[in-house]
Amino acid sequence: QLTLAGGSAVLKSDFNQPDNRVAQLRGFLKSYNSPLTPSAQVFVNAADQAQIDWRLVPAITGVESTFGKQIPLNSFNAYGWANGTYRFQSWEESITIVSQALREKYYNRGLDTPYKIGPVYAPPSQTWAGKVTHFMEEIEAFNAPFSLFELTLTI
Repeated sequence: QLTLAGGSAVLKSDFNQPDNRVAQLRGFLKSYNSPLTPSAQVFVNAADQAQIDWRLVPAITGVESTFGKQIPLNSFNAYGWANGTYRFQSWEESITIVSQALREKYYNRGLDTPYKIGPVYAPPSQTWAGKVTHFMEEIEAFNAPFSLFELTLTI
C-alpha cells in the first residue's frame, strides 16, 4: 500500500509483523554469554506449546544459574530443580519439561506471574519473584537487530 500526502509517501505492507522473539531472546542470552543462547528457539517453542509467558523460563535461569553458567556439571539444570540436584539429558529436554511443568503445576492453578509462582517454586525467598520479573522486563526491552517494519520515503 502506498499513500501520498504532503510530499511524502509511506509504504506499508499488509504482511503480519514477524515474530522476533527468538532473535530477541538469542541476543539477550548472548549478551550474558549464556550457554543457553543456541536454545532460544526451544524456549519460545516450549513456551508457546505450554501456553506460558515466553520470557518466564529464561528469566528463571537468570535467577537460578546466571543463565545456565552456574549449574552442576552436565546436569542441564539451570532452573534450581530439586535444589539443583535434578539431572536432565539436554538443554532441549530441560526447557521442554520445565515449561510444561510450569503450565501443569502453576499456571493451571492460577499461579501465572512470578509473584504468584515464587512462594511455591522458591520458598522462602522474598526476592526471587522480583528478580525473575526484572529479567523478564530486560528480555522484553532487549532490542534485537533488524526489526524495521515501515519504510518512509520523502518525495
